[in-house]
Amino acid sequence: MNAYVFPGQGAQFVGMGLDLYEKYPVAKELFLKANEILGFEITEVMFNGTAEGLKETKVTQPAIFLHSVVLSRVMGDSFQPDMVAGHSLGEFSALVANNTLSFEDGLRLVSQRALAMQKACELQPSTMAAVLGLEDGIVEKICKETTGIVVAANYNCPGQLVISGEVTAVETACEKLKEAGARRALMLPVGGAFHSPLMEPAREELATAIDNTNFATPSCPIYQNVTTTAVNSSEEIKKNLMLQLTAPVKWTQSVQQMVKNGATVFTEIGPGKVLQGLIKKIEPTAQTQSPVLDS
Repeated sequence: MNAYVFPGQGAQFVGMGLDLYEKYPVAKELFLKANEILGFEITEVMFNGTAEGLKETKVTQPAIFLHSVVLSRVMGDSFQPDMVAGHSLGEFSALVANNTLSFEDGLRLVSQRALAMQKACELQPSTMAAVLGLEDGIVEKICKETTGIVVAANYNCPGQLVISGEVTAVETACEKLKEAGARRALMLPVGGAFHSPLMEPAREELATAIDNTNFATPSCPIYQNVTTTAVNSSEEIKKNLMLQLTAPVKWTQSVQQMVKNGATVFTEIGPGKVLQGLIKKIEPTAQTQSPVLDS
Protein backbone atom coordinates (compact mmCIF):
# COMPACT_ATOMS: atom_id res chain seq x y z
CA MET A 1 0.00 0.00 0.00
CA ASN A 2 1.15 3.52 -0.81
CA ALA A 3 1.59 5.93 2.09
CA TYR A 4 2.25 9.59 1.29
CA VAL A 5 3.89 11.68 4.01
CA PHE A 6 4.32 15.45 4.26
CA PRO A 7 7.11 17.28 6.13
CA GLY A 8 6.79 20.11 8.64
CA GLN A 9 8.74 23.20 9.63
CA GLY A 10 12.51 22.99 9.16
CA ALA A 11 12.46 21.41 5.69
CA GLN A 12 12.55 24.78 3.87
CA PHE A 13 15.40 25.98 1.63
CA VAL A 14 15.92 29.03 -0.59
CA GLY A 15 14.86 28.32 -4.17
CA MET A 16 12.29 25.70 -3.15
CA GLY A 17 9.57 25.26 -5.75
CA LEU A 18 11.17 27.38 -8.47
CA ASP A 19 11.77 24.35 -10.73
CA LEU A 20 8.08 23.38 -10.40
CA TYR A 21 6.92 26.97 -11.05
CA GLU A 22 8.98 27.22 -14.23
CA LYS A 23 8.11 23.80 -15.62
CA TYR A 24 4.46 23.05 -14.80
CA PRO A 25 1.50 25.37 -15.60
CA VAL A 26 -0.55 23.86 -12.72
CA ALA A 27 2.28 24.74 -10.30
CA LYS A 28 2.55 28.31 -11.58
CA GLU A 29 -1.20 28.76 -11.21
CA LEU A 30 -1.18 27.58 -7.58
CA PHE A 31 1.85 29.70 -6.66
CA LEU A 32 0.24 32.84 -8.10
CA LYS A 33 -3.04 32.03 -6.35
CA ALA A 34 -1.09 31.70 -3.08
CA ASN A 35 0.39 35.21 -3.50
CA GLU A 36 -3.16 36.50 -3.88
CA ILE A 37 -4.58 34.64 -0.86
CA LEU A 38 -1.68 35.54 1.46
CA GLY A 39 -1.52 39.18 0.38
CA PHE A 40 2.26 39.10 -0.17
CA GLU A 41 4.64 37.64 -2.75
CA ILE A 42 5.57 34.39 -1.03
CA THR A 43 7.03 33.21 -4.36
CA GLU A 44 9.62 36.01 -4.15
CA VAL A 45 10.74 34.88 -0.66
CA MET A 46 10.76 31.20 -1.65
CA PHE A 47 12.55 31.55 -4.97
CA ASN A 48 14.88 34.52 -4.41
CA GLY A 49 14.82 35.37 -0.69
CA THR A 50 17.30 34.71 2.11
CA ALA A 51 17.44 31.76 4.50
CA GLU A 52 16.67 34.25 7.29
CA GLY A 53 13.57 35.57 5.52
CA LEU A 54 12.37 32.05 4.84
CA LYS A 55 12.75 31.16 8.53
CA GLU A 56 10.03 33.58 9.63
CA THR A 57 7.12 31.46 10.84
CA LYS A 58 4.54 33.42 8.80
CA VAL A 59 6.58 32.55 5.66
CA THR A 60 7.96 29.11 6.53
CA GLN A 61 4.68 27.36 7.19
CA PRO A 62 2.82 28.49 4.04
CA ALA A 63 6.00 27.92 1.97
CA ILE A 64 6.36 24.27 3.02
CA PHE A 65 2.61 23.67 2.66
CA LEU A 66 2.70 25.21 -0.82
CA HIS A 67 5.68 23.19 -1.98
CA SER A 68 4.08 19.94 -0.79
CA VAL A 69 0.64 20.57 -2.29
CA VAL A 70 2.05 21.80 -5.61
CA LEU A 71 4.27 18.72 -5.80
CA SER A 72 1.31 16.39 -5.23
CA ARG A 73 -0.69 18.19 -7.99
CA VAL A 74 2.23 18.07 -10.43
CA MET A 75 2.34 14.28 -9.99
CA GLY A 76 -1.07 14.10 -11.67
CA ASP A 77 -2.53 10.61 -12.02
CA SER A 78 0.51 8.95 -10.48
CA PHE A 79 -0.51 10.46 -7.11
CA GLN A 80 -2.58 7.59 -5.71
CA PRO A 81 -2.40 7.48 -1.90
CA ASP A 82 -3.91 4.62 0.09
CA MET A 83 -3.16 6.59 3.27
CA VAL A 84 -1.56 9.92 4.23
CA ALA A 85 0.13 11.54 7.24
CA GLY A 86 1.93 14.80 7.93
CA HIS A 87 4.48 15.82 10.54
CA SER A 88 2.93 18.73 12.50
CA LEU A 89 2.38 21.43 9.83
CA GLY A 90 2.52 18.64 7.22
CA GLU A 91 -0.86 17.41 8.43
CA PHE A 92 -2.49 20.35 6.59
CA SER A 93 -0.74 19.40 3.32
CA ALA A 94 -1.93 15.81 3.85
CA LEU A 95 -5.53 17.01 4.30
CA VAL A 96 -5.44 18.82 0.96
CA ALA A 97 -3.84 15.76 -0.65
CA ASN A 98 -6.71 13.48 0.49
CA ASN A 99 -9.36 16.07 -0.52
CA THR A 100 -10.53 16.88 3.02
CA LEU A 101 -9.55 20.55 2.56
CA SER A 102 -9.49 22.68 -0.58
CA PHE A 103 -6.14 24.23 -1.52
CA GLU A 104 -7.46 27.71 -0.68
CA ASP A 105 -8.86 26.75 2.73
CA GLY A 106 -5.74 24.76 3.60
CA LEU A 107 -3.49 27.71 2.79
CA ARG A 108 -5.66 30.14 4.78
CA LEU A 109 -5.60 27.85 7.82
CA VAL A 110 -1.83 27.38 7.58
CA SER A 111 -1.34 31.14 7.39
CA GLN A 112 -3.62 31.68 10.41
CA ARG A 113 -1.81 28.89 12.28
CA ALA A 114 1.57 30.51 11.63
CA LEU A 115 0.44 33.95 12.82
CA ALA A 116 -1.30 32.52 15.91
CA MET A 117 1.83 30.53 16.84
CA GLN A 118 4.00 33.62 16.34
CA LYS A 119 1.76 35.57 18.74
CA ALA A 120 1.84 32.79 21.33
CA CYS A 121 5.65 32.70 21.12
CA GLU A 122 5.82 36.41 21.87
CA LEU A 123 3.70 36.05 25.02
CA GLN A 124 6.30 34.01 26.91
CA PRO A 125 9.96 33.09 26.37
CA SER A 126 9.90 29.42 25.44
CA THR A 127 11.93 26.92 23.45
CA MET A 128 12.49 23.30 22.40
CA ALA A 129 15.38 20.82 22.69
CA ALA A 130 16.30 17.60 20.90
CA VAL A 131 17.06 14.60 23.10
CA LEU A 132 19.02 11.70 21.59
CA GLY A 133 19.70 8.21 22.88
CA LEU A 134 17.16 7.85 25.69
CA GLU A 135 13.97 5.81 25.96
CA ASP A 136 10.75 7.80 25.65
CA GLY A 137 9.60 6.77 29.14
CA ILE A 138 12.72 8.19 30.81
CA VAL A 139 12.37 11.50 28.94
CA GLU A 140 8.68 11.73 29.91
CA LYS A 141 9.47 10.97 33.57
CA ILE A 142 12.22 13.62 33.78
CA CYS A 143 9.96 16.23 32.14
CA LYS A 144 7.24 15.42 34.68
CA GLU A 145 9.66 15.80 37.60
CA THR A 146 11.10 19.12 36.36
CA THR A 147 9.72 22.36 37.85
CA GLY A 148 7.90 24.55 35.33
CA ILE A 149 6.35 23.64 31.99
CA VAL A 150 8.32 21.10 29.92
CA VAL A 151 6.80 18.22 27.96
CA ALA A 152 7.65 15.63 25.30
CA ALA A 153 6.59 17.33 22.05
CA ASN A 154 7.83 15.32 19.02
CA TYR A 155 8.27 11.54 19.00
CA ASN A 156 10.37 11.57 15.82
CA CYS A 157 11.87 8.06 15.87
CA PRO A 158 13.16 5.64 18.51
CA GLY A 159 15.87 7.43 20.49
CA GLN A 160 15.01 10.87 19.10
CA LEU A 161 12.52 12.95 21.03
CA VAL A 162 12.01 16.73 21.15
CA ILE A 163 10.96 18.42 24.39
CA SER A 164 9.20 21.76 24.60
CA GLY A 165 8.35 24.38 27.24
CA GLU A 166 9.55 27.34 29.30
CA VAL A 167 13.20 28.22 28.68
CA THR A 168 14.44 27.54 32.24
CA ALA A 169 12.42 24.31 32.53
CA VAL A 170 13.80 23.02 29.21
CA GLU A 171 17.38 23.93 30.25
CA THR A 172 16.96 22.15 33.61
CA ALA A 173 15.44 19.10 31.93
CA CYS A 174 18.36 18.97 29.45
CA GLU A 175 20.86 18.82 32.33
CA LYS A 176 18.90 16.03 34.03
CA LEU A 177 18.55 14.13 30.76
CA LYS A 178 22.31 14.23 30.17
CA GLU A 179 22.85 12.92 33.71
CA ALA A 180 20.36 10.13 32.94
CA GLY A 181 22.51 9.05 29.96
CA ALA A 182 21.19 11.01 26.98
CA ARG A 183 23.75 11.03 24.16
CA ARG A 184 22.77 14.64 23.49
CA ALA A 185 20.25 17.16 24.84
CA LEU A 186 20.52 20.09 22.52
CA MET A 187 18.60 23.38 22.57
CA LEU A 188 17.00 24.07 19.18
CA PRO A 189 17.04 27.46 17.41
CA VAL A 190 13.25 27.90 17.52
CA GLY A 191 11.19 30.84 18.67
CA GLY A 192 8.75 28.98 20.87
CA ALA A 193 7.43 25.90 22.63
CA PHE A 194 5.45 24.23 19.85
CA HIS A 195 3.24 21.26 20.82
CA SER A 196 3.18 22.24 24.49
CA PRO A 197 0.58 23.84 26.82
CA LEU A 198 2.20 27.22 26.04
CA MET A 199 0.54 27.09 22.60
CA GLU A 200 -2.94 27.26 24.18
CA PRO A 201 -3.66 30.87 22.96
CA ALA A 202 -2.74 29.79 19.41
CA ARG A 203 -4.83 26.61 19.74
CA GLU A 204 -7.92 28.62 20.70
CA GLU A 205 -7.44 31.03 17.80
CA LEU A 206 -6.88 28.23 15.29
CA ALA A 207 -9.80 26.17 16.64
CA THR A 208 -12.17 29.02 15.74
CA ALA A 209 -10.74 29.19 12.20
CA ILE A 210 -11.00 25.39 11.81
CA ASP A 211 -14.58 25.49 13.05
CA ASN A 212 -15.48 27.98 10.33
CA THR A 213 -13.86 25.93 7.53
CA ASN A 214 -15.52 23.28 5.40
CA PHE A 215 -14.02 19.79 5.83
CA ALA A 216 -15.10 17.18 3.23
CA THR A 217 -15.02 13.39 3.57
CA PRO A 218 -11.41 12.27 2.94
CA SER A 219 -10.63 10.17 -0.14
CA CYS A 220 -8.29 7.99 1.97
CA PRO A 221 -7.53 7.76 5.70
CA ILE A 222 -5.18 10.20 7.43
CA TYR A 223 -3.05 9.10 10.39
CA GLN A 224 -3.13 12.18 12.62
CA ASN A 225 -0.37 13.31 15.00
CA VAL A 226 -2.71 13.34 18.01
CA THR A 227 -4.30 9.87 17.72
CA THR A 228 -1.86 7.97 15.39
CA THR A 229 -4.78 5.89 14.05
CA ALA A 230 -6.52 5.90 10.65
CA VAL A 231 -9.16 8.66 10.59
CA ASN A 232 -11.90 8.80 7.94
CA SER A 233 -14.42 11.13 9.56
CA SER A 234 -14.23 14.85 8.75
CA GLU A 235 -15.63 15.71 12.22
CA GLU A 236 -12.96 13.63 13.95
CA ILE A 237 -10.26 15.16 11.72
CA LYS A 238 -11.39 18.65 12.77
CA LYS A 239 -11.32 17.73 16.45
CA ASN A 240 -7.80 16.24 16.24
CA LEU A 241 -6.53 19.21 14.25
CA MET A 242 -7.78 21.57 16.96
CA LEU A 243 -5.80 19.63 19.58
CA GLN A 244 -2.64 19.38 17.50
CA LEU A 245 -0.90 22.61 18.60
CA THR A 246 -0.81 21.74 22.30
CA ALA A 247 -0.48 17.94 21.91
CA PRO A 248 2.66 15.96 21.01
CA VAL A 249 3.46 14.88 17.44
CA LYS A 250 3.41 11.08 17.71
CA TRP A 251 5.27 10.42 14.48
CA THR A 252 6.95 7.16 15.54
CA GLN A 253 3.62 5.69 16.60
CA SER A 254 1.84 6.92 13.43
CA VAL A 255 4.38 5.28 11.11
CA GLN A 256 4.25 2.03 13.13
CA GLN A 257 0.46 2.03 12.83
CA MET A 258 0.59 2.69 9.06
CA VAL A 259 2.97 -0.24 8.60
CA LYS A 260 0.70 -2.42 10.75
CA ASN A 261 -2.21 -1.44 8.48
CA GLY A 262 -0.35 -2.42 5.31
CA ALA A 263 1.88 0.50 4.24
CA THR A 264 4.86 -0.80 2.28
CA VAL A 265 6.06 2.28 0.35
CA PHE A 266 6.37 5.75 1.90
CA THR A 267 6.68 8.67 -0.53
CA GLU A 268 7.73 11.99 1.00
CA ILE A 269 6.00 14.92 -0.70
CA GLY A 270 7.68 18.24 -0.01
CA PRO A 271 11.11 19.80 0.41
CA GLY A 272 13.90 17.55 1.67
CA LYS A 273 14.11 13.95 2.88
CA VAL A 274 13.85 14.33 6.66
CA LEU A 275 10.83 12.04 7.03
CA GLN A 276 12.40 9.33 4.88
CA GLY A 277 15.32 9.23 7.32
CA LEU A 278 13.00 9.00 10.34
CA ILE A 279 10.84 6.28 8.72
CA LYS A 280 13.94 4.15 8.03
CA LYS A 281 14.81 4.35 11.74
CA ILE A 282 11.25 3.52 12.80
CA GLU A 283 10.68 0.69 10.30
CA PRO A 284 13.93 -0.40 8.56
CA THR A 285 12.07 -2.74 6.17
CA ALA A 286 9.83 0.03 4.75
CA GLN A 287 10.62 1.38 1.31
CA THR A 288 11.01 5.19 1.22
CA GLN A 289 11.26 7.51 -1.80
CA SER A 290 10.81 10.99 -3.21
CA PRO A 291 8.26 11.45 -6.02
CA VAL A 292 9.37 10.76 -9.58
CA LEU A 293 8.10 13.51 -11.92
CA ASP A 294 7.65 13.36 -15.69
CA SER A 295 10.62 14.99 -17.35
